[in-house]
Amino acid sequence: MKKVIGIAVCIAYIIGMLELQPATVNAKEAYTAKIYANSLNVRSEPAANAAVTGSLKNGTIVTVTDEKHGWMKVQAGRSSGWVAGYYLKRVSSSAGSTGSTSTGSPIVNVNHFTGGNKSTKATVIADSLRIRRGPGTTYSVQGSLKAGDSITPLLSQNGWIRIRTNSGEVGWVAAQYIRSGFSQGTAIHSVKSSGSIRGKLIVIDPGHGGSDPGMLGTTHNTMEKDLNLQTALYVRDYLLARGARVEMTRTTDRKVALSRRVGVSESLNADAFVSIHYNSSPKKVSGLLTFYHSETDLLLARAIETRLGQGVGLKSNGLSFGDYHILRENSTTAALIELGFLSNPKDEAIVRKSSYQKKAAKAIAVGLADYFKR
Repeated sequence: MKKVIGIAVCIAYIIGMLELQPATVNAKEAYTAKIYANSLNVRSEPAANAAVTGSLKNGTIVTVTDEKHGWMKVQAGRSSGWVAGYYLKRVSSSAGSTGSTSTGSPIVNVNHFTGGNKSTKATVIADSLRIRRGPGTTYSVQGSLKAGDSITPLLSQNGWIRIRTNSGEVGWVAAQYIRSGFSQGTAIHSVKSSGSIRGKLIVIDPGHGGSDPGMLGTTHNTMEKDLNLQTALYVRDYLLARGARVEMTRTTDRKVALSRRVGVSESLNADAFVSIHYNSSPKKVSGLLTFYHSETDLLLARAIETRLGQGVGLKSNGLSFGDYHILRENSTTAALIELGFLSNPKDEAIVRKSSYQKKAAKAIAVGLADYFKR
């Protein structure tokens, strides 16, 4: 009888541990990257105060298997652990290419095509052209095209084009294998106002929570999960005042799975999804960063970032492509916003104040309103 009870307890423990483990990147989604630091600490957890388990030299090639808002889980030989994403760059097959950027680094040379509609077309000129999940050869392949296939170009980024096929599939292809219908220098399209935020359903997602504290402040030990929730509640209040409908993925200190966060917006057929976060890095960096994943996400992210960039107390570092679960797997137009670095003493001191959180929240709400007025 004792043996049966012991086995049951062991099974329950294993199941519990499995439920608590964060989802990892599938083997097919893993990619290689290069270290750009004289000596980069490898830590046991994705946090600046986690135990150092080793170090990697400048130029070391590693395999990235997981990510968590600014931290990358890497493997190099027999060593594995978490490193700061700012010191990694994806390995590109094109000599001298700058098309791949580490998570957390601002994207450069991003153009949104005026022809995001069916009238602007381009043609595939390669015998076989792979469609990838992101702008680079290190992203997994999700499909293919053949010579003569017609596509709609949506977004240009450093030699890669985000396209929509005639069947509706959206992905990235190498620009050199696409001909006519667009120009790499196409200007960003501005759309006239035609809508209102009143009545729109917005999902606000305070990142982390419960047993997942997120980042920790290096000076005041501020927990990101608390700032995320406080700021998100301010965003909610500003949106409600503008007549929007708001749904929160959490309103208390509890852990919510990424799939459930995405599920909230999809099940409600929400009009927009915004995830609130605060950042951390061992590098001396400061300010805000707004992430997008798709071409529609970019419109929302740009509207919000424009308002944040007008002044909330910290500088905006612009827009960045983010291959995060809550953006990648979300059918709702979504953006993820990092509102300051808890690893920076000045940033941490500022973001802890309710006055800053209210300014940032108001900018996000106004940015959302701008997005729906387009």
